[in-house]
Parts: sequence; structure tokens; C-alpha cells
Amino acid sequence: MIRFDKVSFTYQESLQNGGLRDVDLTINKGECVLLCGRSGCGKTTLTRLVNGLIPYFYPGEVTGTTYVDGKNIQDYPIYEVSEYVGSVFQNPRSQFFNVDTDSEISFGMENLTYPREKMKERISKTVAELDIAHLTGRSIFELSGGEKQKVAFASIYAMSPSIYLLDEPSSNLDMDAIEDLRRTLELLKKQGKTILIAEHRIYYLRELVDRIAYMENGAISAVFSPSQFLSIPEEQRHSMGLRALDLSKVQPRVFAENSQRLILEVRNLSLFYKKKLVLDDLNLSAAPGEIIGIIGHNGAGKSTFSRSLCGLHTNCTGKILWDGKELNAKSRLKHSYMVMQDVSYQLFADTLEKECVFGIKHPDLDAAKQAMERLGIYEYRTHHPNTLSGGQKQRAAVAVSMVCRKDVLIFDEPTSGLDYDSMIQVAGLFQTLSKMGKVIFVVTHDYEFLAAACTRVIHLDNGKQQEDYPLFHDNLHRLRDFFLRSERRQNLEENGK
Repeated sequence: MIRFDKVSFTYQESLQNGGLRDVDLTINKGECVLLCGRSGCGKTTLTRLVNGLIPYFYPGEVTGTTYVDGKNIQDYPIYEVSEYVGSVFQNPRSQFFNVDTDSEISFGMENLTYPREKMKERISKTVAELDIAHLTGRSIFELSGGEKQKVAFASIYAMSPSIYLLDEPSSNLDMDAIEDLRRTLELLKKQGKTILIAEHRIYYLRELVDRIAYMENGAISAVFSPSQFLSIPEEQRHSMGLRALDLSKVQPRVFAENSQRLILEVRNLSLFYKKKLVLDDLNLSAAPGEIIGIIGHNGAGKSTFSRSLCGLHTNCTGKILWDGKELNAKSRLKHSYMVMQDVSYQLFADTLEKECVFGIKHPDLDAAKQAMERLGIYEYRTHHPNTLSGGQKQRAAVAVSMVCRKDVLIFDEPTSGLDYDSMIQVAGLFQTLSKMGKVIFVVTHDYEFLAAACTRVIHLDNGKQQEDYPLFHDNLHRLRDFFLRSERRQNLEENGK
């Protein structure tokens, strides 16, 4: 079904990582194959060869041949590729063309000139089989990240391609949504579809995949059977940059109690989106150095709460105080700084050192130097921010917050799409900021990262603050209960219980 015959590729833009070197791999019809390895190893590039994005959208030098259904992919017109190959990208927004869900689900079929009756039939079947009736007739802009991912998948599923390509499909999903994704992949396997997945979160795939291709520096260095892959010792797996295969074996790090005086206080905070109540009557306090994980299902209001903390969301009631003084939205903006999930959106200057003082009336160049040195990015001071790696961009944004003397730092899904090495580096960054006395909030669905980095957890769901607890030993069961319910269900199914 898919064959890579001595394929090499170099991106036309020399700054683009992820090229390929002499790849030989055959994926048979009906197989589910996982591509894994460190960020930049070439996983996404390999999928781009199959769906025709290389060379039509990402130009570069290609040698060797990629075959799809026995035919050279470069002999397919790009419109014809979509009849055979369906792609679901890491960021579903990048593949949306409409403003409502119904139009989005039917968009691909319209472009392939399906008859109207066939389109109606396929849409009804898609909605029923994917169990997404609650997502029909809605605005794309009102969906959570997980809901957008489901709509993106539905738009591909409706066309019923033979091959499915998924690039980091779980990166923005909560645990229940990941379980839904797993069940959908099971459905595709039963239908005999061929599935190629590039993924860092691999625990939910361990009983689905038929083979695992491990990539290093653009080449496939090993191909494992599931039993071989599961037998890799933990230390070796970490040295390969791979995430956990079994979340139940991940042990959260237990932190000592924070003895510093409480400095941030949230009193009776209620948040609204337009006229709809999102979160009601939140109350919490935080001390300098705390690393607080904000957890909850997709659409629980975590991002709205984060934007309220830093003054970007003003449709709210209640009080937010710093050192006993109430802060209005403008004051909260001065005290806090949000590091977005895609940091590229908040980098504007043409060098890193200019970025650190961008927009500051009286910049402190010594403070900028110290911030870059402390975060280990000073050697890149003359580089354009967009040439840096994802982790370096993140540190650049943090350096800006330090130069601006921000006290509260908010991170939105900082480990989305990161390999094990990068996740541990982000955890180390948080430890550095904690020692500096920053109050850190992190919105995340990443159990591994919470276990490695956070000192406390706040659980938001169903419009309420469900739980607020420090990660002491006696509280670890709460975190496990929230994250491992789906994992336990999967284990029970695998054991036939």
C-alpha cells in the first residue's frame, strides 16, 4: 500500500529540520505503523511524502521513490491524492476551511464532487460511527481543541480514504478524548484501513500498532514488533527520547511543602463567555515558587481562567489580589505573562536580544543579558527567534517576562508535541523559575509532565473548581484517579476482564 524506496529529502529552506536519509520502508494494506523518535527526526516529513505535501507545498530535493498503491506519488495529481490519503494534522485549525462544523465535515466531499445524496449518507454515517452528534450545527470558533480535532477527523473519515495519516493527533487532547481516539483507530483497523501515525505520546497505541519504526536524524534506525518495543528497558527508552509506554508506572515527583507567604489570591471569581457562565466561584491562593498544574477536560474553562489571571479576559466577576491589593485587568497584565502553546505568535523582533527588550520604553540591557544567560540561550542572542527550536523559543518568551519583571507566569500546554528530552528540559525550566520566586500556572493534559514538574494541582470541570491539592504523597491517588481511568479501562480490555 505504501513503500518508501531509498527516499532522501532536503527542504529547500535550509533552516527547516526534519529531512530524510535513504529511507526504506514498506507498509502493507491494513497495517497500523507508528513513527516515533525525537523531535526533528523526520517523522512528519515522511507523512508529507505520502500525502503529496512534498514537493507540492514543501519544496526541496527528493531522491528515491514513494509509492502509494503501487504508483509513484509524484505521478498523482494533488487533488487525486486526497481520494486515497486522509491527513489529520497536529493543529486542526490548519486544515479548516469553514466556520461551521457541518460545512467542514462535508467540505472534502464537495471538492471531490460527491452527489448530494451520497454526501448526506456519508455525513449521517460519520456522525453515528464517530459519535459526534453533539458537534453538529456548531461554530468552529466555539469548539475546544479536542472538539476541533474530532471535527477535523470527521471531515477525513467522511471521504473514507484507504490510508490515514495522523501527525501528533493526541497532543491537544484530554484523557477521555485520547480514549475516543484510540477507539476510532480500532474502528479503522476493523475496516481494513492503512494507518500511519507520527506520535510522541505512545502509551495509548501499544495494543493497536502492528509495527513501530524508530527514526533518528532522518533515517529509520530500527523497526520493532509490539512485543519487542514493550520490552525496551525504561532507561534505554528515555535515552531514545521516547515517552512512557504505561502511565500507571509513571511515579509523580513529591515536593516538600512550600513555606512562603501566600501572595496571590483569587476570591469568588466567576467567568463568562458572552453571557454563558464558564466557571463559577473560584477561590484559591498561591505562594512564590509554586508550580500549579491546571487540569480538566477539553472545554472545562482552563484557558479562560488563564486569560483572566493575566487580564486578557475581562468578562468576569470577583477579585484577584496581589500581596493584598486588588488588581484590575490592566494591573494583572503588568504582573503576569502568558507563554502561548505556539510561542511563535508572540515573538516579533529580528534577533533574540532585541526580542528580550521589544516594546519596553527604557530597556535594561544588562537584565536582558542576565535573563538569556540564566536560561541558557545567550549564545543565540544574534539569531532570529524563528530560527530557534521550540524549546529555545519558549525560553525566549520566558526571558521577556523576566526582563519585564513579571511575577506570575502562565503556560498553555507547554509540552504539546514534545519528546521525552524536551519535556524534561521544560520541567527543568520550571524549577529555575520556581527558585526565582515566580508563581507558575501550567494548563496541561500531560500526566508525565505534571508528575515531573508540578507542586500542586487544581482541577476544573463542569463549571466548578473540583479539587485543589498539593502533590504530597497522600494526594497522589487523586492525580492518578483523574488521568488513569482511561488507562485502567484499556488494561482491563487488553486482559479480557
